[in-house]
Amino acid sequence: MNDNTAALFAGNRTTLGDYHANHFGWSVTNGVGTITLDRPERKNPLTFESYAELRDLFRQLAYATDAKSIVIHGAGDNFCSGGDVHDIIAPLVDLPMPELLMFTRMTGDLVKAMRHCPQPIVSAVDGICAGAGAIVAMASDLRLGTARSKLAFLFTRVGLAGCDMGACAILPRIIGQGRATELLFTGRSASGDEGFAWGFYNRLCEPSDVVREAQSLAFDLASGPTFAHGITKKMLHQEWSMSIDEAIESEAQAQAICMATDDFGRAYRAFAAKTRPVFEGD
Repeated sequence: MNDNTAALFAGNRTTLGDYHANHFGWSVTNGVGTITLDRPERKNPLTFESYAELRDLFRQLAYATDAKSIVIHGAGDNFCSGGDVHDIIAPLVDLPMPELLMFTRMTGDLVKAMRHCPQPIVSAVDGICAGAGAIVAMASDLRLGTARSKLAFLFTRVGLAGCDMGACAILPRIIGQGRATELLFTGRSASGDEGFAWGFYNRLCEPSDVVREAQSLAFDLASGPTFAHGITKKMLHQEWSMSIDEAIESEAQAQAICMATDDFGRAYRAFAAKTRPVFEGD
């Protein structure tokens, strides 16, 4: 790689700790980027603007050098109530078809950006987690819930199909086809206990602890071999559409790439010295 090419790649790398978000809270501490949906008086709904800004932030995270893992949570006692009824639903009623398609593609682009950003995403879900909020949790890599979490894919309640933002593709892979079908047809709320039993939540926490435990989990991930974590996330996503033979070959190639990283050597030297490896993500 010549100096000009190296400079081109380096120019794409960025730190996001000083990024100012206009439509949600954002901070980076100890390698963990935290997104706070912060309209608690309305149960943290999304707007046209917050959809777009979240999409753009997750796209930028592909080049971030300081944020190694991500936590998403809602301010107050709820995660997210979905698309704002007044700011989104009301205007959509009067939009022509081309603009409706622009909107649905934009919301789907948020899920694509979440799935393609290399950082593991942990959602801390308390209270209401509905509509597009349920999709954001679904699109995360790990989810911590509480007993009072209420998970609901509400699209049929407003006359829409349950196939929104990838729900029909992703949700069955998390909780199974039958359970996903029930939630997407009925729009009913699933309790925290149901969500945990079905595998939607990785574990349940006390409401007062769920964000702290999500931060702790994210910090552990940020302290690990972050390049390799990004490869794991990519393969989990890509292998949905592969045959077993294709998946095994792809994993062979992916693992060989990880074996060429400095983190792999650090892990071996630490094992030989009977110490804990300090990973640097390269």
